[in-house]
This record gives sequence, C-alpha cells and structure tokens, in this order.
Amino acid sequence: MSADTAIDDDGKIRCGWSESSQLYRDYHDSEWGRPVHGDDALFERMCLEAFQSGLSWITILRKRPAFRAAFDGFAIDRVAEFRDSDTERLLADPGIVRNRAKILACIANAKIARELSPGLDELLWSFAPPARPRPRALADVPAVTSESVALATELKKRGFRFVGPTTAYALMQATGMVDDHLSDCWVDLRR
Repeated sequence: MSADTAIDDDGKIRCGWSESSQLYRDYHDSEWGRPVHGDDALFERMCLEAFQSGLSWITILRKRPAFRAAFDGFAIDRVAEFRDSDTERLLADPGIVRNRAKILACIANAKIARELSPGLDELLWSFAPPARPRPRALADVPAVTSESVALATELKKRGFRFVGPTTAYALMQATGMVDDHLSDCWVDLRR
C-alpha cells in the first residue's frame, strides 16, 4: 500500500484524498473517474470544475444540489436562455458560489455548447488519451497533460471560458477520460 492511500473501516484501500469526509468518500467510490457521457451531464461537470477554480472541491460537492437547482439541472438548452435577471438571481443565491465571472461563463458556455455539432460529448471525449497505467502515488498524478492543453486550447478557440489546461485535466479525471485512481485503490474502472 502506498503512503497516498488509506485503508478505511470497511477494509477497502482508497486514494488518500477521499478520506477527509464521507462526501469525498462517496464521490470517490461511486463517481470520480467513472465515464460520463451526454452533453448535459458533461456540461454540468465542466461548469462545476470552473466554479471550483480557486476553491476546494468539497465546497462544490456540498453545494452541488443547489447548483443543480439554480442552473435548471445544467440542461444546456435552458441555461443558454438565461437572461440578466437569471444572473442576478444566481448572484443572490447563497447556495452556490456567487462569482459573477463564473456565472457568466457558465451561461456563455451553454450558448456555445448548444450550437456544437455533433455535440459537447463528442468534442470532449475526442481528447481522451489512450489508457495508461494507474499512478502509484499522488506525486505521479499530473495537474496538466498535453491532452488537457489541447482540449483547453480547442475549447477556448470555440469561445468557451474558464477552461484552462488544469481545469480541463480535472474535468478529464472526473469524467473518466483518464483513470487517476492510485494503483492500489479498490475502485476498478476497467470492468
């Protein structure tokens, strides 16, 4: 077992970052790194990763139900129709991260995503790298890769906001485009 994993009270070895709260543990066990498809589902993850920028991921996890309610379930077609009054409503909502630039980026990104052909899912997944061995330690997990730089570059070229290479890589990790569970973690995404 690596120094970056932990054995929990259920006897399972997990990536050490998941041990600080039950919410992290549940997210780690059932969601993080599992393949996500569908334009709206990926749009939600893209928005949440942007809102996370500069904050702890636990903040976003705690606020995710409020984000989903505030952003109409992250349905691209609905968010793309948000108006100034929606921006003001969101800025007044204590359940979400009230950052004007991030809110405006989410709305603008919805407008761009709505016009994509063949769609956000296909665009994002076209940058997924080939499978690679799982990292042995947290130090082996990159913050940026050539694929995340290429993805961020393409998204920015299309007008998307808050999608730098680090955010793009976090999106790739969260949605299963890469598997960064540590090598001795019990979660097996190859099944």
